[in-house]
Amino acid sequence: MATEPDGPAASQRLDRWLWHARFARTRSAAQKLVTDGHVRLNRDKVTQPSRLVRVGDVLTLALSRQVKVAEVKAIASKRGSYAIAQTLYDDLSEPVASGKEKGAEGFAAGSGAPAKRPDPRDRRKIIAMKRQAPREDDR
Repeated sequence: MATEPDGPAASQRLDRWLWHARFARTRSAAQKLVTDGHVRLNRDKVTQPSRLVRVGDVLTLALSRQVKVAEVKAIASKRGSYAIAQTLYDDLSEPVASGKEKGAEGFAAGSGAPAKRPDPRDRRKIIAMKRQAPREDDR
């Protein structure tokens, strides 16, 4: 299914490759991703879905919740399964730790959010402290 660089299809349209590699659900969504300026090819901003992608090119994709950096390893002749799509590229982006992996210490360390939800007794204490605290307007 995937062709090597010496094969007949040494290059492919960018929107089609994004669709084959399953970065977009449909080919028109892949075209929109490119035309909206969310794709860089070898550090150059690309707005033409017809731009050719070759093996060895590096793509930077600004997806909805993350930025993916992928190096093109192969060109596919047709869209395959997710496992086949993963063989088309090397993921060069750094892994992002999710909230579950951070744990309570990740939130308590620097974000100012409590490590756990307050129980009713804690909520009463918070309300009492807010009532006693002077307002900035009163100063």
